[in-house]
Amino acid sequence: MRKSRAARWSACLALGLLLQAAVAEDFIVDDIRVNGLRRISPGTVFNYLPITIGDRVDEKRTQEAVRALFKTGFFKDVKLERDGDVLIVQVIERESIADITFKGNKAIKTEELLKGLGDIGFAKGEVFNEAKLDKVTQELRRQYYSNGKYGVKIESKITPLDDNSLTIAFTIVEGDAARIREINIVGNKAFTDDELLGEFKLTTPNWISWFTKDDQYSKQKLGGDLEALRSKYQDNGYVDFHVESTQVSITPDKADVYITVNIAEGEQYSLSEVKLAGRLVVDEKELFELVTTRKGMLFSRKESQQTSKNITERLGDEGYAFANVNSIPKLDRDKKEVALTYFVDPGQRVYVRRVNFFGNAKTRDEVIRREMRQMEGGWISTAKVERSKIRMQRLGYFEEVNVETPAVPGTADQVDVNYTVKERPSGNLMLGLGFSQGQGLIFNTSITQNNFLGSGKSVSASFNNSEINRVFRLGYLNPFWTLDGISRGFNVGYSEVDAGARLNNTIRYSSKTGSGGVNFAIPLTEYNTISVGAGYESTSLDIDPSLLDFRVLRFILLEGDSYDIFRLNSAFAYDTRNSALFPTKGVLQQISGQIAAPGGDLNFWKVDYDSRIFVPIYKEYVLLFKTQVGYGDAYGDTFELPFFENFFAGGPRTVRGYEESSLGPKDIFNDALGGNLSLVGNLELILPVPFLKEFKSVRLTAFYDIGNVYDTGFEDVTVDTLRMSTGLSGVWLSPFGMLSVSIAQPFNDQPNDEIQKFQFTFGTTF
Repeated sequence: MRKSRAARWSACLALGLLLQAAVAEDFIVDDIRVNGLRRISPGTVFNYLPITIGDRVDEKRTQEAVRALFKTGFFKDVKLERDGDVLIVQVIERESIADITFKGNKAIKTEELLKGLGDIGFAKGEVFNEAKLDKVTQELRRQYYSNGKYGVKIESKITPLDDNSLTIAFTIVEGDAARIREINIVGNKAFTDDELLGEFKLTTPNWISWFTKDDQYSKQKLGGDLEALRSKYQDNGYVDFHVESTQVSITPDKADVYITVNIAEGEQYSLSEVKLAGRLVVDEKELFELVTTRKGMLFSRKESQQTSKNITERLGDEGYAFANVNSIPKLDRDKKEVALTYFVDPGQRVYVRRVNFFGNAKTRDEVIRREMRQMEGGWISTAKVERSKIRMQRLGYFEEVNVETPAVPGTADQVDVNYTVKERPSGNLMLGLGFSQGQGLIFNTSITQNNFLGSGKSVSASFNNSEINRVFRLGYLNPFWTLDGISRGFNVGYSEVDAGARLNNTIRYSSKTGSGGVNFAIPLTEYNTISVGAGYESTSLDIDPSLLDFRVLRFILLEGDSYDIFRLNSAFAYDTRNSALFPTKGVLQQISGQIAAPGGDLNFWKVDYDSRIFVPIYKEYVLLFKTQVGYGDAYGDTFELPFFENFFAGGPRTVRGYEESSLGPKDIFNDALGGNLSLVGNLELILPVPFLKEFKSVRLTAFYDIGNVYDTGFEDVTVDTLRMSTGLSGVWLSPFGMLSVSIAQPFNDQPNDEIQKFQFTFGTTF
């Protein structure tokens, strides 16, 4: 096929040259006309044509012209003709590439394949040159070989279209990726093979390789592993370490790969001296506290890079946004020591000209601007720019927040700070159904606007009806009631609860409650907030004595069945999380208390402690430590904490794997009474969601839960009574509400515990 194509091209060129020889008697060109153009402009032809008006044309010149035009690759036929003193260039254009498609590619995305072809000039809209097909096929094979697919087969099909264009369809049979059967490291003395291979992502087949694909050879992954090997040595003092050679051998059937890495360790060096040099615009003692390398330590590339980063960030806080900090090692090979100097070049102090916002079509600029910690006109602080971004994320109005600091054209010491946001729907009118295993079928309707008219204020009205409760609620919150950031909110509500519905697992009584209140939140520092509030609540109970435990009946006999309660509440919170919905780092420490004040029918108090610590451990993997402790008691004339104020545990929000609110003391019907002490701990590993990395509203976790509820007046708190479970859970913030799903395996459970391994809620907020 290749020979026949080449023969045809040679014949066309020879025929063209013969025709030119026949018509190319010497003449002076008075004009030039080009015929046959469809997409290519005449100017392009004139640019490549080595003949211009006024030139004398002979046989040699016409042959040169034909060759020059063929050489462009734009034409599959070129003829030169003469009409008097007019030179006529007759061309037939090559087809253009209308589309390139792939079938059968799974290991490599179509976008990546197209990018590789584009790099060699083969792309949609380009002129098709059949001679390039071999090069294109080689490029596709190269991409697959880099991913260990050595048995790949590639076929192409060209389909002409009516408009002098064509489509090219590639059919790919990828085959199986070559498996790594053996990795050998030659030359290592300081570390064992197992220690070094532990740094590799590539490995020989193991029991999870079917999922991780870590036994499939990839040139890119091997390059990363060699860099990890280099870091292993250079972080332990081996300054001169280098990889001498790498051999990758493939078996004849292209199924197995053998890798051999030859290394030279060199000698181990320690630090003889660590000092700072350059222009130290920040006090040297303060900068030296950021240095993580010290005299006598082994040389570590990782620690020296971390030190450079620490100093660069500190200079960035002082406005030196383009500072450079280079670590310069000076080796004494005789003593096997390194004198390490950090050379500081702060550059010019940079000031912020403008802080701009883009993408906020609904949210007013002033709502975002009041979250800014980086001010216009002042010098730039990288910490303040990042903190401003986090505060914007915590508003909950935006799906995504990005920031750039481009230099102002024509200046060397000014930048703009540009925040680009993607707004999420902050208000909705919802009519819908949901289901919770704790509340059964839920009907809800609500009007919620968390960013009312773009003002940042929150307004809500809701009605929820389920098999155990009916709730009406109105709420209003102004997060910036004052310019200092003090927030004020109001709420009124009415609820009816049929706690006797068996779905709830709790003691059987019904209640009607009306309430109203006001709350204030006062920021003390950037991360500390105190809140205070007051409210009134009127509750009446409807009971059936035959269905109640003696402890509940005793309370009702002593305190009555209707109560007016005046609540005072306060809380202190320390919050450094980077997001309000799905944080990945930061800490929340919150302690809150409430008291039923004198003057009401009941006197009691409750204290809650909530701790959440997010620790990034590797890439998208995050460890979450969560602790919840609650305690309450009565005071004054009230002899014990009201049973309807008890804490409950079990279910998706506390200890998964047990039915919701089912743990703790039970009544004579084995229904949960709750208790005045709640202890709950959760350890969660937040995992990247396969195939859904772009979705910011989905979270997957592996968890270990422990906890229980106690009535300290009747039982002791012991470790062996704590219930435990482990499993997987997923949360999706869908357009229709929050969806939570968990699969748990309980342990240390007791015979009367209500086990529920699979749990989900949908359509409710938690």
